[in-house]
Amino acid sequence: MSERLRQTNELMSRQVSRNVLEEEEEHLTLGQRVADRVAAFGGSWPFIFTFGAIMATWMMINILRLANFDPYPFILLNLVLSTLAALQAPVIMMSQNRQSSKDKLLAENDYQVNLKAEMEIS
Repeated sequence: MSERLRQTNELMSRQVSRNVLEEEEEHLTLGQRVADRVAAFGGSWPFIFTFGAIMATWMMINILRLANFDPYPFILLNLVLSTLAALQAPVIMMSQNRQSSKDKLLAENDYQVNLKAEMEIS
C-alpha cells in the first residue's frame, strides 16, 4: 500500500503531459529514420505513379523493340519487382513495429494524464 501512495504522491507533484513522439524522435537511429522515410515514400501516390510509369516505359521499350534487353514475358522486370518486394516488405515491417511502440507510449501517457485528472477531480 505504501508503494501505491508513493506513486500517487509522485504523480500529483509532477507534470505528466508531454510530447512522447518528440521524445521518441530524438532517440531514433539512422536505420529507423531511413525505414520510416522509405515506408512513407513507398506508400504514397507519387511512388505509385512513378513506378507505374517506369514499368509502362520498360514494357513499351521492349515491345516496340527500341532496345530488346528484356523481351516478353519480361523475366528481368519480374526479377526487379520481386527484389523490390523482398526489400520493401521488411522495411515496412520495421516501420510498423516502430509505430506500434509509439502507440504504446501514447497510450501510457494518456493513461497517466487521465489518472492524474481523475485524482484531481475526486
